[in-house]
Amino acid sequence: MASSLKIAFTGGGTGGHIYPALAIARMLKEKHNVDIFYIGADKGMDRSIVEGASFRFYGISSGKLRRYFSLKNISDIFKIIKGYFAAKKILKIEKPALLFSKGGFVSVPPVIAASRLKIPVWTHESDFSPGLATKINACFAARIYTAYEKTALFFKEDLRARILCSGNPVRSEFREADGEKGRAFLGVKGNKKILLVLGGSQGAKEINDLVALCLPELTSSFFVVHQTGNSAVSPASGHEQDYLPIPYIKNEMPDVLASASLVIGRSGAGTVWESAAIGVPMILVPLSGSGTRGDQVENARYFSGQGAAIMLIHPTPEVLLQELHSLIHDEKRWTSMAALSKAAGEKNAAQTISEDIVLFSRSL
Repeated sequence: MASSLKIAFTGGGTGGHIYPALAIARMLKEKHNVDIFYIGADKGMDRSIVEGASFRFYGISSGKLRRYFSLKNISDIFKIIKGYFAAKKILKIEKPALLFSKGGFVSVPPVIAASRLKIPVWTHESDFSPGLATKINACFAARIYTAYEKTALFFKEDLRARILCSGNPVRSEFREADGEKGRAFLGVKGNKKILLVLGGSQGAKEINDLVALCLPELTSSFFVVHQTGNSAVSPASGHEQDYLPIPYIKNEMPDVLASASLVIGRSGAGTVWESAAIGVPMILVPLSGSGTRGDQVENARYFSGQGAAIMLIHPTPEVLLQELHSLIHDEKRWTSMAALSKAAGEKNAAQTISEDIVLFSRSL
């Protein structure tokens, strides 16, 4: 393929939107030498993550889309309009063959701008049910990818012919991860199993509190590696050697995850699909309640239904320890969960979507 092919990516606000997009972008760049640029939010983490992956980045104004009444909806309309004109100007100059959206509020202005400029739009939804941004973007998209087969049912019937289930894009580092390198990075000696606790880059108070209350029992069976975010958890005296709190695991995360025998964490799309790509069984404590649209509960329910995870809603320490005790003493179930986790994460969405983009470009 000629190296002159240019593809635009958009999406952001959280790593859960950016990293899957970069998984596709990197595969395109490495295998097909495609010229790629990224349109993201001019504030927040978008620029540092994208530029850190060595892609050109354009920042635009981003307004949040809310399903409820808020005076901020009024001011954010102007941010969205400003973002639309900025994105349209960028796209006019760059002239990409296609715009790929990974969702998030910042993606809506570029998607609409691309549609107005007759640039084909493709989009992907990571969660079981689509967010508002994806629902809007889908109206302008020629192709809609989903992580789950049943996600198609959440879209209008006239859009379903455009939907393809690809799984969720995961960075190649997770599929090539080395558990021994992970153990070496963590300094874990011997054969003790590793329990990896993940609350996301910001930590999760509910999970951190659970770990604090259960730590003596956890360290009796595991070497506990805990991504704490900005919070601190103090181990009980005598258990420090079997507990390693780390505020944020970055480049080493694939190998660390591959070293784990079990993951306890939230059920954002990144956590569940990265764990499944490696084949790690999970205990999922989804974010739930009035402050969320329920996407984490849906993700956790799916992986639990596949036999790859155990879902616990607001568990007490007693419930968590009971589940762990049951799992520790049932090696057959543990092995089965690992195999089912691997099977659930088998689809290589980054490869599928990147190859589809290449085939599409050849038809232009």
